[in-house]
Amino acid sequence: MNLDTPRGPVLYLSGVTVSFDGFRALDSLNLIVEPGELRCVIGPNGAGKTTLMDVITGKTRPDQGDVYFGEKNDLSRLSESQIARAGIGRKFQKPTVFRNHSVFENLELALATDKRVLPTLAAKLTPPQKQRIDEVLELIGLQQKAASLADLLSHGEKQWLEIGMLLVQDPRLLLLDEPVAGMSDEETARTGALLQSLSGKRTLVVVEHDMRFVASISEKITVLHEGRVLVEGTMETIRDDPRVVEVYLGR
Repeated sequence: MNLDTPRGPVLYLSGVTVSFDGFRALDSLNLIVEPGELRCVIGPNGAGKTTLMDVITGKTRPDQGDVYFGEKNDLSRLSESQIARAGIGRKFQKPTVFRNHSVFENLELALATDKRVLPTLAAKLTPPQKQRIDEVLELIGLQQKAASLADLLSHGEKQWLEIGMLLVQDPRLLLLDEPVAGMSDEETARTGALLQSLSGKRTLVVVEHDMRFVASISEKITVLHEGRVLVEGTMETIRDDPRVVEVYLGR
């Protein structure tokens, strides 16, 4: 199975099933995401969205099925740390930043090879590392707040910082869980622009409930229901699908 060709998918799930105490969180799920794609995943509570993310990052092992990241990485056989090193970064809904460190220091810590030791802050950055942090600061729009404590940032700014902490590690695939939850309209718009600027350069899978936001950023949307893909397509396609209206949009 050659999945790492220029036209091959970066993420490939086939027949993935996960059960918890008899409940099938994922039920023979199939999903293919192409390189550089910005895919949104939606669905009602309990549809399997979080379990899908957990399987991709190694937090949950599938009972059966194939989970590949490119050609060589069988994610069902790798640990969470191995999967992160392979190039998959995940951002949870609630931002987890080092509140008592500056924005710059947060990015420096994320860049550090030894995550166990906070005194890595004392290590001297190489010029390429410093350039990488500066590039990410510009990308996430926090250049003017590089010296500010993370604890003083707004909710939206903390979310952007956490995305930046993933970006400095140069992942090929970014998994984002409800990135605009709790944001103002302006912060939501800026987040959409940020994600769209990454599209094409990286592959993004975004789980989100804000349908206006989903429509504004993603050309292809996957709707999950009861652990399976119910339908995939453009926003127009899924809005007009009576199954989606019944199980999700009509609520």
